[in-house]
Parts: sequence; structure tokens; C-alpha cells
Amino acid sequence: MKRREFITLLGGAAAWPLAASAQQGERMPRIGVLTSFASNDPAEQAYILAFTQALAQSGWIDGRNARIDIRWGAGDPEHIRRYAAELVALAPGVILAVSSAATGPLLQATRTVPVVFVEVGEPVGAGFVESLARPGGNATGFMLFEYGIGAKWLELLKEIAPGVKRVAFLQTPAIAAGPGQFGAMQTLAPSLGVEVRPINVRGADDIERARLRHPRRPDVVRA
Repeated sequence: MKRREFITLLGGAAAWPLAASAQQGERMPRIGVLTSFASNDPAEQAYILAFTQALAQSGWIDGRNARIDIRWGAGDPEHIRRYAAELVALAPGVILAVSSAATGPLLQATRTVPVVFVEVGEPVGAGFVESLARPGGNATGFMLFEYGIGAKWLELLKEIAPGVKRVAFLQTPAIAAGPGQFGAMQTLAPSLGVEVRPINVRGADDIERARLRHPRRPDVVRA
């Protein structure tokens, strides 16, 4: 699914609490948006535009029958915390949280206003939801990564080269998906008779050096 299609889908999902709010007939329903990115970020501007357009397609038009309040954190934790409190004080029907940096402060500010998060790497580990199957609480959303694909990689390697016994998994520590994907591979590895070892690298120049100095040369290197 392309990113714009994903945001369109999210726009429809975020409209559900708004519909419930509108049925009460008390006031124009509101939706909050808290992003940890800057307002002059072209990519983020495009994503937010796609989101508001998706809401419009679902019948919720800013200034006509709904109010959309957007706050840009610009990577500043203090600004993000303040904006989270501001949005909660507006009593919106739902808040869209873009990134873990935005989701955390929102869930500290409210446990009643529905929060829909995106671009979150590990919502369970971060304490945003109880589990993927049953989020619980007031938060739900979309994970940034599917860690289980790590196990699928290992299965494919074993099908391609049945004799493989040792696999090196190259990961960049700064990317949160690495440990999760390695964990999925490590869980499956014993049943396939494979040993998987992580090797941290920071760039292309590190890959060959890491492989050569590894005490037990791997049969396959997975980056």
C-alpha cells in the first residue's frame, strides 16, 4: 500500500469518533493532529494534506462541519508536550499522533480522548497499547514495521540454500526495526537448524569489514 493510500485509509478511520461526537449535536466536532515534524517539511505537509483530503472525502470538511487543529512539534520535546496538552484541552473527538515522539506525550495528557497513531515502531514495547490484537485503553493505530518479516527472510534463505547453517544479520543500531526483525529470526532459527548472529554496521563500508572479522564466517549475510 502506498503512503498516500495509507493516509487516506487513516482519514476514514479517524472519522469514526467524529461521527459519534456529531450525533450528540452539541457542537462542531474537532479532530486534533500532533506531529513531531516541522511545518516546513515538504513530505509531512503532503501527508497532512492527504489526511485532511481523506477526511473531506468521508464528509468531514474543516470549517464547515468539523474543526481540524494541527500542531507541529518540529522535533522539540518541550513543544510536543505543550501541544499535546493544548490539543487535549480542546476536547477533540479524536487525535492523530504522528510518530512515537507525539504519541507518548498525548497518552500522558489523556487516557480518555481516542488517539490514533502512525509511524510508531513498537507500540507494545513503548506501552502505548496492551497488545496488537487487543490494544485496550484509548490508543490504536498502525505500526511502522512488520517484525515478523524477519522470520520470512530466514525461511526464504533456507529454501534457496538448504545447506545454510550460519547467518549474519547486519543492522544499524539507529534503526528501531533491526532488533525486532532479528528477534523474529532468532525465534525461528532453531527449528530450521540455523544460527543467526547480529552484526552492527553504520554504513556500506562497514559491511565487508564486519563479515571478515567475524570469528565464525557466516554462510549468508542478510542486510
